[in-house]
Amino acid sequence: MPEHCTAIINARIYCVDSQFRVLNPGTIIFEQGLITAVGPGESTVVPPGSRVIDGRNRLAVLPGLVDAHCHSSLLKGFSESAQLMDWLPEYQREHQALRAEDAYYACLVTYMEALRGGTTTLLDMYRFMHEGNRAADLLGLRVHLVPYAADNPGKAFFETLETTEQAIRDLDHCRGGRTRAWVGLEHITYCSEPMFRAARDLADRYGVPIHTHTSEQREEVAAVIDLFGERPVYKFRDWGILKPGSLLAHCVWLDEGELEVLADTGTGVAHCPVSNMKLASGPAPLAQFRQRGIPVALGTDGGVSNNAISMWESMKSASLLQKVTHLDATRIDAGEALRMATIEGARVLGVGREIGSLEPGKQADLITVDLWQPHLMPLAEAEGHDPVLWNLVFAGRASDVRDAWVQGEQLLAGGRFRRADENALLEEIHAATVAFLERRRGFAPIPMV
Repeated sequence: MPEHCTAIINARIYCVDSQFRVLNPGTIIFEQGLITAVGPGESTVVPPGSRVIDGRNRLAVLPGLVDAHCHSSLLKGFSESAQLMDWLPEYQREHQALRAEDAYYACLVTYMEALRGGTTTLLDMYRFMHEGNRAADLLGLRVHLVPYAADNPGKAFFETLETTEQAIRDLDHCRGGRTRAWVGLEHITYCSEPMFRAARDLADRYGVPIHTHTSEQREEVAAVIDLFGERPVYKFRDWGILKPGSLLAHCVWLDEGELEVLADTGTGVAHCPVSNMKLASGPAPLAQFRQRGIPVALGTDGGVSNNAISMWESMKSASLLQKVTHLDATRIDAGEALRMATIEGARVLGVGREIGSLEPGKQADLITVDLWQPHLMPLAEAEGHDPVLWNLVFAGRASDVRDAWVQGEQLLAGGRFRRADENALLEEIHAATVAFLERRRGFAPIPMV
């Protein structure tokens, strides 16, 4: 439950609001799950009886990070050194063997890593999403649960629209709003046209968003053209799944017409730079997204294609990938990267009015970062330049996160979970993973197309 009233004082506060205010020293106050005040330290009055955390000018306060595209997994490190078309068949062995109890531990280990690194909201596209809700409830973070669904031959081990509808009925807006449920389609080559159209109708009926992948690799787009005679975004438009609130992961290889379709329909993009580099997919066209007003946020894509559930790595990589691709060091500065990892993530998930920035009236989803360590020095400003934000984005690590709150409830204190015994959970996760790997041996890869 939210604590009565908490004040963090003498901290460097990154509001990520419309003015991108930085308060140093600043004070933030939250009570009954809501932010009640954010302002300069000398003029912000702390209510009597508040729990006070003194940042001693050594803490940064940021909005909780938002991972806009992730896949839980037990098998980080088991699908390596492969591009997408070869990687997916090996990855799918996990789903062929997956049971509900495995999904619980996969979600649990993923959410533990995310929360420890300051991610307080995560979109998880996985299976047995009731188990994802159970894992999130244990730890306390926000999750947007998106069941993998598919119906083409050979893909029967994925979710169905029937199980998706049940997940929406049971989970959407449960846990005091910390869980949301979406309609999810695995991939255009895995799902029939009737399934896409039925998914659109299901999302409309329940008023929930739609999420799928597209255009991650050139060879993937070529395969879609061979199958359908048209590029994937045009098919999505024809089938009616593109609209405000819909979210497409990756979108690395789009043509000009597809970019216009996304802009015209208000469809958002979840950009996963670390995964795109690791699978040798390529750099997404962030400049074109921005020029056309296409909403774009950052995701990790999960441990199987990234090896880390770290939005710190995603921020740094998003910036550096654009700089080196365009040979332009001005691309994606630290502020832009932080916005994509916070408020823009909240917006593409449809919760930008609730979270994503530190403003009075918003829910108290925030983190503290310990600045007092060698890799984040210096903390001193000079000649009108503040190095701290740049060092947070380009040198910050998940392990720098000290505290995390969701709806005013402290879930992480001094880097330790408040709701769970970490070591006991890791023992359970390890045992479950060993058993799962043994069961997976009986399943062979299935080609993507």
